[in-house]
Amino acid sequence: MHSVGRVPASIAGLGAVALVAAVAACTLLGGPSPLTSGSRPTPASPLAAASDVASTADASDQTAESPMASGSMGPFLSASAGASAAASATLPATPKPTPKPSPCGILPSSNVWNRDISKLPVASNSAAMVAAIGLTAYLHPDFDAVGDGIPYNTVTSSTPTYKVSFKYASESDPGPYPIPSSPKIEGGSDRHLISIDLSRCKLWELYNARKSGSKWTAGSGAVFDLRSNALRPAGWTSADAAGLPIYPGLVRYAEVLTGAIKHAIRFTAPDTCGYIYPARHLTAAKCSNLPPMGLRVRLKASVNISGFGAKARVVLTALKKYGMILADNGSPWYISGTPDSRWNDDEFHKLQTLTGRDFEVVNTSSLHNG
Repeated sequence: MHSVGRVPASIAGLGAVALVAAVAACTLLGGPSPLTSGSRPTPASPLAAASDVASTADASDQTAESPMASGSMGPFLSASAGASAAASATLPATPKPTPKPSPCGILPSSNVWNRDISKLPVASNSAAMVAAIGLTAYLHPDFDAVGDGIPYNTVTSSTPTYKVSFKYASESDPGPYPIPSSPKIEGGSDRHLISIDLSRCKLWELYNARKSGSKWTAGSGAVFDLRSNALRPAGWTSADAAGLPIYPGLVRYAEVLTGAIKHAIRFTAPDTCGYIYPARHLTAAKCSNLPPMGLRVRLKASVNISGFGAKARVVLTALKKYGMILADNGSPWYISGTPDSRWNDDEFHKLQTLTGRDFEVVNTSSLHNG
């Protein structure tokens, strides 16, 4: 402590008490100590650490912890109370843990993929469109326990990335695309390769992905921000013929386990023409007798699903509430999902008792993102 000169003992004693109180009060109130000529604590000071923690705390926490906010002690402290408070203030503060960012959802809740369409009116051309897809063709789960379906890869910022060469480069996003060393790729001719990073809320999808040496090629590719409702430019394809993302429409085992699928499901039809919202791409010129890409279909509310297995009922309930979106050419009423060894194929084969007669086309003219 610096020398303050010679003064009478009684006065010096009173001065010491007052000085201790002043030091404690200034320290607790965040002001400069009279012993340091207005200097602030250095970053290494425990008092500075306590201040840093308090600056990031919730306002409610600050109110509960601040003597001034509580009003119990006010700006005047006794010498003994001040000395005690000053001593406790020198203890290192325990910083609160930094909360980890929560994973993002699969597109915003206001996105058409995630919207309840159970109350929307039936389209005026519903009967014609259902007949064009297949009135007697049966519902088919295009996923199973033996590897059929569209798989996906979970990636991180450390996953290797590649510049992919595209056949349809003018309608493809340049990337780069994160691809694991041994990626899961859909079998058959479509060879979809899907990578998703929920910590960065990004989705990368490739159509007809192939590797030659150290280089990747694909027919087309698209990158999606899972926090955004933005559509691809009009007329652009994606990794899907309709210009839509694939992953948001897949039936996934993990979500079935939760007891509810909360999005529309991707499906295919043999012949299509034109496109309607939210699709962005067509495979044949617009016509009136075939379904367009983006067509929304639902399972009729009157269909009794009580006789199906528990997990199959989860899918059928989603088909009533969220419906399915036509996204590609293929076999009639094929709904897309991910392969998983835990699927009970016998349970899902019973979906084939449902046919086109059990479905209706929804009028989605009023349904848009946002």
